Amino acid sequence: MNVEVTPLPGIGIRKDFELSTGRRIGVVTHRDGGTDLIVSKKDDPDACAASVPLTDEEAAVLGNLLGAPQLVSQLREEHRDLPGINTRQLPITEDSPFDGRTLGETAMRTRTGVSVVAVMRAGQVYPSPNPDFNLTEGDLLVAVGTSDGLDGAAKILHHG
Repeated sequence: MNVEVTPLPGIGIRKDFELSTGRRIGVVTHRDGGTDLIVSKKDDPDACAASVPLTDEEAAVLGNLLGAPQLVSQLREEHRDLPGINTRQLPITEDSPFDGRTLGETAMRTRTGVSVVAVMRAGQVYPSPNPDFNLTEGDLLVAVGTSDGLDGAAKILHHG
């Protein structure tokens, strides 16, 4: 997919791409550090139909929402010829007993055979996290294992 980068003098930089519908979607990164999500008009890809200002935290959450499924999809594709191997996103919720604790404290691999291959946090990907990686509410763990193992891992993260 082709991402177009357009300098906006006095404003910042626009980065966008064309959807299959012909609309364009992207972001404007302002010189002052602000970020806007933008969507073009359907009949005029150069005209803005919507512009949504995002805080850094909101942009990071949106990045997680969009990035984690893409990472999981890529891992699924890579494992499609390996019967019994699955990939799943496992969230750390506010009521998780592991919010504020380390990945190693879950003993997930020992208890279920599941491997955490990445953690998505605030728009960042942390590949191959170590056992001392601190988990926090909002993290999405990208895990690989059997269906039963992944079910067990989800229960561990929710109930302990």
